[in-house]
Amino acid sequence: ALLQKEVEVRVVVRQSSDLEKINALEKLGATVYKINNWNVAELTAACKDVSCVVSALAGLREVVIDAQKILLDAAIAANVPRFIPSDYSLDFTKFTAGENRNLDLRREFHTYLDSRPIKATSIFNGAFAELLTGEMPLILFKQKLVLYWGHADHKMIFTTMDNTAEYTANAAIDDSAPRYLRIAGDQISPREIRAVVARVTRDKYKFIRTGGQGLLGIIIKIARKFSPGEKELYPAWQGMQYMNNMIDDRSNIVTLDNNRYPGIKWTTAEDVLKQHQASSTNE
Repeated sequence: ALLQKEVEVRVVVRQSSDLEKINALEKLGATVYKINNWNVAELTAACKDVSCVVSALAGLREVVIDAQKILLDAAIAANVPRFIPSDYSLDFTKFTAGENRNLDLRREFHTYLDSRPIKATSIFNGAFAELLTGEMPLILFKQKLVLYWGHADHKMIFTTMDNTAEYTANAAIDDSAPRYLRIAGDQISPREIRAVVARVTRDKYKFIRTGGQGLLGIIIKIARKFSPGEKELYPAWQGMQYMNNMIDDRSNIVTLDNNRYPGIKWTTAEDVLKQHQASSTNE
């Protein structure tokens, strides 16, 4: 998305990174910097004369906190004026510690980020819309079920990865971008999801409420206590924590920033389901 804006793009990769992916980035026009050791000195050299560092790190504490701090410190050492942290999630600023492990780590990093002499912008996009047809247990296509927690008419936010990337690219070259930008490819309730998936597939889907936030919270505690996953990035209970946040009224966004960068074609949940239906039919 950045390369389409005809700006110089540098990509920092590890020596162990997939060569095919590196070659693909270079063919697109990116300049690839291979880092031997993830330290401030090497990263500072890669950040020299850069206008914005965009973090796309994913992991647990050793990545989101430790590695991202080193990247941030290197950006500051290189006099980079702006930094976009690896958030790309629902707006966790209204939530408290202990409700979502992965978002707790991002919030902790924000404390460090906001204490440093650099301008930051976080992108909040809800959940990636691709999860509707994948890992999120909301639409069960084989069973023709739509399962939901909480209220049937509570609107959840979904944004595709491509839309999030395009928006982030715009923010990266926007020197006046604020601390937080909130976007939504679609805001859709479970009841509306059921109507859309039925329309797209031309099948009848049953609508089942699995419980409220209280029950989900109890299940999360049990799953986390008795199931492995503390060292995994996305154990089952982590997905439950994210769902619990999505159905919480605190996740609502009063004012969206979608229109800050005109020209983005926002992909709706129906668009995602149509694409999934078309690919399933072709198979």
